[in-house]
Amino acid sequence: MTVIPLVLYAVAAVVYAVHFARRQPQIGRAATTLLLLAALVHTFVIGMQTMEVGHVPFANPSRAVSTFVWLLALSYLYLEMSTDERAMGVLILPILAGLQLVPVLYPGVESLDPVLDSPWFWVHVASLLFAYASFALAGVLGLTYVLQFTQIKTKHLGYLYTRLPSLQVLDVMNSRAVTIGWAFLTVGVIVGIVWATQARVTAPDDPNVQAMALGDPKIFVAVLTWLVYSFAVLARRSLGWAGRRAAWLSAVGFVIVLLNFLPISYFVTTSHTFD
Repeated sequence: MTVIPLVLYAVAAVVYAVHFARRQPQIGRAATTLLLLAALVHTFVIGMQTMEVGHVPFANPSRAVSTFVWLLALSYLYLEMSTDERAMGVLILPILAGLQLVPVLYPGVESLDPVLDSPWFWVHVASLLFAYASFALAGVLGLTYVLQFTQIKTKHLGYLYTRLPSLQVLDVMNSRAVTIGWAFLTVGVIVGIVWATQARVTAPDDPNVQAMALGDPKIFVAVLTWLVYSFAVLARRSLGWAGRRAAWLSAVGFVIVLLNFLPISYFVTTSHTFD
């Protein structure tokens, strides 16, 4: 079923690219409609998977990626509808389609490990996925800010400059996305500590539970992510790090998020592998 949202995201990406090139309102509305349809179909797929396993499907890495794509699509739709700015779709939709390819090629099997049967675990993972979706938006906005800044500085005000949002709009969007993401990441980390502490009592012999420590690659990178974005929030409020500095921090933070979300999840043995 995950292939249907993939196809819709890919088609929407093409329409967003056409809109970016031609800037015709009717094409922009068609792109938004396609993305909305893709998100609705994706919601149905996740709903079916939830009924299948009895909980939101993100214990398995591939389904976690799919849920992340869904949250990112909803986050971007909110951003687009609240600002009436569709230019960023040409950058966001390829990310959606590319990441949705992962659960299509590697569907995996949703784990039913009893240690995961805790509301703390679901709040932990849901908070992190929403945070990562916000950081993905912030990362793209940050890179777009740097691109616009470079064009203005070199006085090459050409094709992209006339189609991308202004520096002020990009900076405000970036700030909001980082702040929201940091808040959810903080909740996710705190709840994760509570869940891990509880799991050590309820499942003391589970090797994955016992391996949950700062030395675990996934946990270490998650804490590193929190430190980077905590500095980004603090630097903006206390040190005046807005604009280009904030944009670069967002981009670096998102690279760390992707490192934790894909290579470490699939190719590194961690305590977060429940079979």
